[in-house]
Amino acid sequence: MQNVDRTIISQYANAETIVQLVHNMDGYLDVSADIDAFFDNLWNIDSAVGKGLDNWGKIVGLENGRLLKVPAGEINVGFSEAGTDSATTFDNGVFWNGGTVTQNFFLTDPAFRALIMVKALANITDCSIPSYNRLLQLLFAGRGRCYVNDLGNMQMRFTFEFFLEPFEMAILAQSGALPIPTGVLASIIQVPVPNVFGFAEAGTDSAAPFDQGVFYDPSGEENAI
Repeated sequence: MQNVDRTIISQYANAETIVQLVHNMDGYLDVSADIDAFFDNLWNIDSAVGKGLDNWGKIVGLENGRLLKVPAGEINVGFSEAGTDSATTFDNGVFWNGGTVTQNFFLTDPAFRALIMVKALANITDCSIPSYNRLLQLLFAGRGRCYVNDLGNMQMRFTFEFFLEPFEMAILAQSGALPIPTGVLASIIQVPVPNVFGFAEAGTDSAAPFDQGVFYDPSGEENAI
């Protein structure tokens, strides 16, 4: 029995005219292109676009979909002891109103695909160090070394030896999709090896000599939520 015969209900199985019409229709139409388009644009996460990615967002549990709320970089009026990066002087800033100002961003397909992958892997991880490292290697394959550091005292750090794209940092630090164990303070740091100054013991591929690199700046560390 051909596959097309399976589409005919049993009470018409012996109706020659209906059977012949169905067979003719099967010969006239080739739905393989539609099936391929459905798979590529809706079902395959690596190539899905638009509505297909929106559906994947619902499948993995992204309640806000493409909407990503990122805290605004507004600096409020303060005192000099706070430092120039966390407070500003009169006539250069506004008073803090007690709330957190956020900016809403709707992610493009590539950025949203990255968020979906983070959430999908977060759904199945056991939050162990090997699982975290495997997650990072899958997400950032071919980009460079990235791994998790156990800092002790209920603290952990995601270290990237390359620069992240702005949307990648926003996804990791602000989306809430990154799995963080309860009660653990997690942070993210970007160390662009080999452009950071170091010593010969670190190896020529992991640190730069005098006049060739900058000192590591811990101020670039950002908390992950």
